[in-house]
Amino acid sequence: MSTAVTEGDDVCAFDPCSLAIDAHARFIVAASSAEDTLEHAFTEHLRLSGMYWGLCALSVMGKLDALGDAKREEILDYVERCRGTNGGYGGGVGHDAHALYTLSAVQIYALFDASERLDVDAIVKYVQSLQLADGSFQGDEWGEVDTRFTYCVLSTLRLLNRLDAVDVDGACAYINTCRNFDGGFGATPGGESHAGQVFTCVGALAIGGRLDYVDADLLGWWLAERQVKIGGLNGRPEKLPDVCYSWWVLSALSILGRTHWIDRAALARFILRCQDESGGGISDRPDDEPDVYHTFFGIAGLSLMGHKGVVEPIDPVFALPYNVLERLGIKPWPTSTDS
Repeated sequence: MSTAVTEGDDVCAFDPCSLAIDAHARFIVAASSAEDTLEHAFTEHLRLSGMYWGLCALSVMGKLDALGDAKREEILDYVERCRGTNGGYGGGVGHDAHALYTLSAVQIYALFDASERLDVDAIVKYVQSLQLADGSFQGDEWGEVDTRFTYCVLSTLRLLNRLDAVDVDGACAYINTCRNFDGGFGATPGGESHAGQVFTCVGALAIGGRLDYVDADLLGWWLAERQVKIGGLNGRPEKLPDVCYSWWVLSALSILGRTHWIDRAALARFILRCQDESGGGISDRPDDEPDVYHTFFGIAGLSLMGHKGVVEPIDPVFALPYNVLERLGIKPWPTSTDS
C-alpha cells in the first residue's frame, strides 16, 4: 500500500483522469433500457432507487443532459405512474408506497429540475403518517421501523422545504437511542452498528441540526477502522470490502470533518480497480460484474474525495450534486477543511 494521504496532500494527485466517464455513462444508459434481462426483472421492486442511482451518477459525471428530452419525459412519466393514492411512491408501478422510494422520486424530480410537478402536500401528508409516538418512522403501512426511514423522511421533507411537518426533535432523539458503545448506530435500539445505518443516522441528525448526539471522535475511529489493507472499506468488522461503503463510510466521515482519518488515495485506487474501463460500470470488488448501484456509489465516493474537473461535487448529507441543492435553495454541507 502506498503512503497514506496526509494533511496538505492533493488527493487528486494519484491519476485523476483514470475514471472511465464515457464508458460508465454508456453503461448506465444501456442498463436503463435493458428490459429483457433477468437483472431488470429481479430489480423491479426497487426501480425508482435504481433510476436515482443511475441519474445521479450521470449528473455527478456531467452527463445527465446526454439523455435528451424524450428520455427525460419517459422517466418522469414512469415515476409518476409509481405514485400511490396515499401520496407516496412505490419502487415500481403497482408496488406499495414506501418512504425509501418516495425519497427516490423526489430526488429524481430534483435532478431533472422538475420539482414543481410534485404534489408536495400529498407527499408531506404521506410521510407524516409514518411517524410513531416515540419519534421513529416506519417505512410503509406494514410497520417496519428502521433508522433508514428516519433519514428518508427528513431528507424528503428538507428537499421539499417542509421539514416542520414532522417532529424533528423526536426523530433525532429516537436515533440517539440507537447509538452504541462503539459510537456507531443500528437500525433499532440495540441493533449492531453498521456503516449504512451510520450514514442514515448521521445524515438525519445533520438535517435535524442535532449532531451533538454524535461522539465524532469515537464514531470517526470506528469508521476509519472499516478500511482494509487493499484500501477498500467494509460495513462491519471482519467483513470484505465493498465499493458501496466508499459512500456509506466516507459520507459520514465527511459530515464529521474526518475524511483524513483514512487513506483516501488507497480507497480511490480500490474504486478504480473495480471499474470496467471498456464496458463501463463499477463492481463491488475487483473482477466482479458491475452494476448501477456500485457504479453510483463508487463515483459518489470519488466525488467526496475531490476529483474536481472529473466529477461534480456531491453533498454528503443529501447524496445529490451541489448544483441540484442550490437550485432548491439548500446550502450544500460545508466543504471539509480536513485535507
